[in-house]
Amino acid sequence: MAKHARKPYLRPMTEPTSLQDFVDRHQRLFVLTGAGCSTNSGIPDYRDREGNWKRQQPVTYQAFMADEATRRRYWARSLIGWQRFGRARPNAAHRALARLEQMGRSELVLTQNVDRLHQAAGSDRVIDLHGRLDLVRCMGCERKTTRDELQQELARLNAGWIDLDAGDAPDGDADLETNDFSAFTVPACRHCEGVLKPDVVFFGESVPKPSSMPPRAICSRPTAC
Repeated sequence: MAKHARKPYLRPMTEPTSLQDFVDRHQRLFVLTGAGCSTNSGIPDYRDREGNWKRQQPVTYQAFMADEATRRRYWARSLIGWQRFGRARPNAAHRALARLEQMGRSELVLTQNVDRLHQAAGSDRVIDLHGRLDLVRCMGCERKTTRDELQQELARLNAGWIDLDAGDAPDGDADLETNDFSAFTVPACRHCEGVLKPDVVFFGESVPKPSSMPPRAICSRPTAC
């Protein structure tokens, strides 16, 4: 019996193939994106190609919630970093994924990024697994406000900090060269005086429970996400 030719969609995943070839062979794509998708938009990533940290590890959820000094440091750096992060625009990768969705080829984009650049590029079927940096959540009453609104309040209360020079860091952070944040003022929630936190998943924090996430937006290993 003659040996049948192997069908393209049955090729083993170990066989060398181009990205274009892979996309052409699959009609329904599930796309997972991380920090590397946004670096060409000017947003730095945390790790190098070998997976090593490029800088000190980011603040943890536990430290942010337990320590007022940590919150002062976080929001002082964020005050400066948000000015550039908030102006970031989609790059070619974001636009290409948006086109795939428009062509009916991309079923879903699951992103670990918090910059909303997939949505800005035109993608609708996106799950922000780690939240959104453009929103701020009160940890007391759960009310949400925009990051731009808080930026105005932070700048009003800390006018002398807004023009300090600092390099860009991942996720709207800034490498602010000072160790004294005691004079920085962090506003509380206007409704309940609760702690304000970016509406993102910090290191050491679990992703939201399934009941508060869109369908299928469930991380099977919350402690690893």
